[in-house]
Amino acid sequence: MKTAVVTFPGSNCDRDMWVALRDVTGNDPVKVWHGDADLPDGLDFIALPGGFSYGDYLRSGAMAANSPIMRSIIAAAERGVPVLGVCNGFQVLTEARLLPGALMRNAGQNFICRTAELIVENANSHFTSAYSVGERIAIPVAHHDGNYFADEETLDRLQGDGRVAFRYADAVNGSRRDIAGILNAKGNVLGMMPHPERAIEAAHGGSDGRRLFESVLTVVA
Repeated sequence: MKTAVVTFPGSNCDRDMWVALRDVTGNDPVKVWHGDADLPDGLDFIALPGGFSYGDYLRSGAMAANSPIMRSIIAAAERGVPVLGVCNGFQVLTEARLLPGALMRNAGQNFICRTAELIVENANSHFTSAYSVGERIAIPVAHHDGNYFADEETLDRLQGDGRVAFRYADAVNGSRRDIAGILNAKGNVLGMMPHPERAIEAAHGGSDGRRLFESVLTVVA
C-alpha cells in the first residue's frame, strides 16, 4: 500500500499521521509538500493532517485549499483514490469543495483537547468497514474551529445518503446534528475532526482509531 501525507505550512500533526500509516501498513508513507505540483504515481491513499495551515488566516483551511498540490489531490479523489482529512485536513477538504459544509468556531469559543466518544454511523465505507454501526469508539479531539455547519437540506442529504460517518455521542463543539465526520458521494473521501492517528496503540490510551486505517488497507490491498 503506497500512502502519502501532505504537509502545509503550519501542519503539526503530519508526523503523527506518518507514523500511524507506517505502523499500520508496514511501509513508509511518501511526504508531499503543499507546493508540489504533482502527486507521486501509484498512490493508494492520501492523508491531509491536522494543524493550523497558514496560521488559520482568512479561514481555517482556505489558503491551503488553494495550494498547488490540491489540484492533484482533487483529481486523485475524482479517480477514486481514498483521501482522508483530519481536523485541519477536514477544513481543507470543505474549502476545496471535496466535501460540503464548513467548520466554524467552537460553540463555546474555546479550544477543545480531550478524548471524545464517537458513534459509528456508517460501517460500509472505505474507512469504516472494520467498525459496526452503532459502535461507540474513543478518539481524541483537539480543535478550535470544529463546529460543523451545513444547511438543513445538505444535512438531510448527508444523513439520507448514509454519508455521516461518525457522530459525537455527546455535544462537543456545537456541530450540527453532532456530526464528527462525513463522506463524499462516492465514499472515498472522509473528513473528520477527531484524530484517529492518535489512537492506534495502547500507549495512546486506546486503539480505536487503528481500524479506520485497517479499513482502507482492506479496500486497496
